Amino acid sequence: MRILAGICAFLTLGIFIPAFSSAEPLSVGVAVSNITPDTEQYHVPLGGCGERQNAAALGIHDYAMCKALMLKQEDKKYCFVTTDLLGIPRSLRDEVLARIGETGITSDTLMLTASHCHASTEMSAMNRNNVFENKAIGIFDESLLVFTADRIAQAILDADKSYQPVKVGTDSTRLEGMNRNRRDDPIVDDELTLTRFDTMDGEPLVVIINWTAHPTYMSEKVMHVSAGWPGYLQREIETFMPGVTCMYINGAQGDISPRGGEGPSEFARAEDYGRKLAVKILDFVPAVQTEPEVRFDYSMSTLELPDRAAPPALLDAAGPEYGLTPENITALVEALSPETSYLGVLRIGELLAVSIPGEMTSSLGVQVKQALADAGAKHPIIVGLGNEWISYILPPEEFHQGGYEPGVSFYGDQLGPVIVAQAIEAGKAILASE
Repeated sequence: MRILAGICAFLTLGIFIPAFSSAEPLSVGVAVSNITPDTEQYHVPLGGCGERQNAAALGIHDYAMCKALMLKQEDKKYCFVTTDLLGIPRSLRDEVLARIGETGITSDTLMLTASHCHASTEMSAMNRNNVFENKAIGIFDESLLVFTADRIAQAILDADKSYQPVKVGTDSTRLEGMNRNRRDDPIVDDELTLTRFDTMDGEPLVVIINWTAHPTYMSEKVMHVSAGWPGYLQREIETFMPGVTCMYINGAQGDISPRGGEGPSEFARAEDYGRKLAVKILDFVPAVQTEPEVRFDYSMSTLELPDRAAPPALLDAAGPEYGLTPENITALVEALSPETSYLGVLRIGELLAVSIPGEMTSSLGVQVKQALADAGAKHPIIVGLGNEWISYILPPEEFHQGGYEPGVSFYGDQLGPVIVAQAIEAGKAILASE
């Protein structure tokens, strides 16, 4: 009987093991492309500040980049992309997908993100629904859309050409005093989460940083292309970690600004902040422990949204800046705000990333992260501006307080709770797939 029991236990263990490990390690391919248009060849409006009135960039201070990470394990394949852009219009996402069919990547297996940089190509200039010829919003330019889609697709195609098995680890730490809530809400997400991919020999290959803060050091006076402080951050990490590709993900930064950048100009402050953040991250990198066997899973669902509506604060907060009137505001909101959007979830080991297609306030982001942590996620993160930009996303009480953010929130006061509920549900579903 003891022998039989031992055999049964062994067989049970043999059946159970595959649920916790894969016969094949996770493999990745990574590639980088420059998505900065030639400012002598293209009219390049810079995003983030309507006061620029669609004026062309005068030159290039530093490059906006795209970084593609292809993930593959057995029959699963996924593409994660970061860009130094203000946001991702649906037209751009669609055009990228149209160019990468040979990789097997579909809309369900693509997470395309933006740093929300305020000095790279204006997102509305790449949105085919933008038919309004409004300089404050940005005027659509097919050539900019095609150029950017070509460059992003090239990074994905290149990343798909060479895979290698990796070890993966994720850890988080608190960085107090590096960001602040610009609407004076006491809730600030100061958690930095870092995921490291190492070769099987233990050499760092890719570092993904999730940190919450607007790249707002670049004001409307900046008229040269720049990736802002996220660009400085990534370049600094890559300088001190040769051979590593550093990818940056913003979080629920709808009301969060950077804090601590100093210097006599916008570029100097952005550089100072990026380098200060890099120093803290470089100290933290060795603490992350990587391992060869990790869970890898993902999902994509339709994000159901409330009815679109021009917010009461829009004309007051952004009307003069964006040239909006009671006559044209409804048509603009309906054209530029989709009826539904994307809700992506990506799990890599202890990292659980939930993409939010817009600018969620910190309080909502913390709510989602806490709910997923309570459900068993070790390191949940918000991927802000993921797959699309729909608007700012606020809790009801914030929506009615007025100011700039509620003025650029296009789905009424229940948008925040509606998205939070779906994000938590989607995250929990991936956790339950164990």
